[in-house]
Amino acid sequence: MTKSDQVIHSFAIYEIKRATFKPYDFKWAKFHENNSDFVHLYPEIQLDVEENELIICSTVIDADNYSLLTTRRIVTKENDIENIGDMTSAIQNTPPLQFKLEKYNYVFGTLQLQNGTVFRYFIEAGKASMVIEYGIRTLIWSQQLTDSQMINLIRIWEKKRKAKL
Repeated sequence: MTKSDQVIHSFAIYEIKRATFKPYDFKWAKFHENNSDFVHLYPEIQLDVEENELIICSTVIDADNYSLLTTRRIVTKENDIENIGDMTSAIQNTPPLQFKLEKYNYVFGTLQLQNGTVFRYFIEAGKASMVIEYGIRTLIWSQQLTDSQMINLIRIWEKKRKAKL
C-alpha cells in the first residue's frame, strides 16, 4: 500500500504536538513543519532527501552528533559516524527508562528494524523526549494505516480538542 509522505508527515507532526507540552522551545529536539525549516536551522548538516521525503523531527546536539527522522528513514550521526535506517521496515521502538529524567542532557533510544538491526538514536531528556519518541512511534503506527485513516484520525482529534475549548 503506497502512502503519501505528506499525509504521514502531517499525521506525525499532529501526534507530536498532541503529546508534547508547550512551549516547544527545547534545546535540541525540534519537529519540522517543512524541510526548509530544518535546512534553515542546521545549514551545517547535509541531508540528501529523496523526492517527496519530508523531515519530521530531529535531536541535534551538534553537527557530529544528531538523529533525525523523515517519512522514510532515521539518520543518526554519532561522533561523526553516520548510520541510516529504513523506517518503512521498523518494527519496535524501545525508549530508555531514564529518558524522562531532566538530570540527563540526552540519552539513547533503540529501534529494531525489520532486518533485525538495532538502531540507536539520540533523545533529548525530559519533556523534549516526546518529540522524537512520538515521531518514531507514530511513524511505526502509520505503517498499519491508510492515508484516509490517518486523515480521519486527525479530524477526530481536532474535533475533540475544539470541543474541550
